[in-house]
Amino acid sequence: MASEPGPASTSTTSAAVEPTAKATDSPDNRRAVTVAVLVAALGYFVDLFDLILFTVLRKPSLAALGVDAVTWGRLIINWQLTGMLLGGIVWGVMADRRGRIAVLFGSIVMYSVANLLNAFVVDPYTYSALRFIAGFGLAGELGAGVTLVSELLPTRSRGIGTTIVATVGLTGAVVAGLVGEALTSAYPTHGWRAAYAIGGVLGLMLLALRVGLLESGIFRGVDVSVARGNILMLLWPASRLWRFVRVILVGMPIWFAGGVLFVFSFEIGGALGLDPGPSPGKVVIFAYVGVVLGDLASGLVSQYLRRRKPVIAGFMIAYALAILALLRFGGHSHEVYYGLMVILGASTGFWVLFVTVASEQFGTNLRATVTTSAPNFVRGAAVPILDVWLLSQSWLGIAMIPATILVGLSCIAIGFTALMFMRESFDTDLDYIEH
Repeated sequence: MASEPGPASTSTTSAAVEPTAKATDSPDNRRAVTVAVLVAALGYFVDLFDLILFTVLRKPSLAALGVDAVTWGRLIINWQLTGMLLGGIVWGVMADRRGRIAVLFGSIVMYSVANLLNAFVVDPYTYSALRFIAGFGLAGELGAGVTLVSELLPTRSRGIGTTIVATVGLTGAVVAGLVGEALTSAYPTHGWRAAYAIGGVLGLMLLALRVGLLESGIFRGVDVSVARGNILMLLWPASRLWRFVRVILVGMPIWFAGGVLFVFSFEIGGALGLDPGPSPGKVVIFAYVGVVLGDLASGLVSQYLRRRKPVIAGFMIAYALAILALLRFGGHSHEVYYGLMVILGASTGFWVLFVTVASEQFGTNLRATVTTSAPNFVRGAAVPILDVWLLSQSWLGIAMIPATILVGLSCIAIGFTALMFMRESFDTDLDYIEH
């Protein structure tokens, strides 16, 4: 079997593998798959709710702790993203070795407890540590859920399942914006603490729904002698490493928006002439309404065309135009800024295709490792992206708006180039292993 998957290199790992397309049509399997999609979608909802909370609560929480919102905001978001980067590797390996279900349980416990404890922090050092732990836990949710759904569903409807997971999940960011904005407006001093407590409780409540989830039959059908979750297999041969790097680079531009344009919207809006700067909570609400619509559209269009790459390419071009529009016209008024944020968010809606493609590019024994780690490498990429964005202003003396255009368009150019070298994977049979 070739290590690079394709129509000629896929193979069945075991005669006992289930569910097949035919098996999925039975009532019991349909119910099991429906529950898996629902649980994965709700898990990603809570994941995004907790992940986006710091973006919404950065200014009021750090003001309450008596520290600078920009300096400590940068440090804490970096710790959170670093936690996600490391967690993506650990949870991914665990999902390929112990199973997708084990990760869905372990990760949600970790990030829910961490977010609950965030409600009680009294200094920025503890705040940073807990955001690191929360990030580590959050890293396992999306990859394990998408891998499970991808393997349970037949090829013809795999994209629909992952689109449902992503679309429902991404509304968690919208709800985080609404809750954070409402609580911090009503209770300026302690509202941010209540928002974190709500996020933690939501995650712990979701645990009950995960009891009885069906493990992927494709995963259970892999021979025990096959190396599973071996991170070193991603480093060699070089063709497989390049395949992994391509996946990461395709998703990387999305987190220029998540790590810069959304988190530092107050400062960017101020540089455009808005006084006061845009509300972080409202930016998250409007931007993620766009993200939800964009992901739904990209998933459905991809399903209709039976292609992934052309849809991703179209969204990347729209993303570049949306950045330019925001930074050219966003200073006219707050209403225009928020409206352009909807468009910008929609243009990043190829996230669902990115995570789906990640699951389709690798065999069963490495699939969860890649599908879990790749999104978190992408999120972790926001750390150097943010550093380059800030250093280009402080060291090179580039003004904030030109620096934002330069860094943003550079990220998109890199992602677009990687996409051109990626294999189309819409019709890939996922029942194969990497050697």
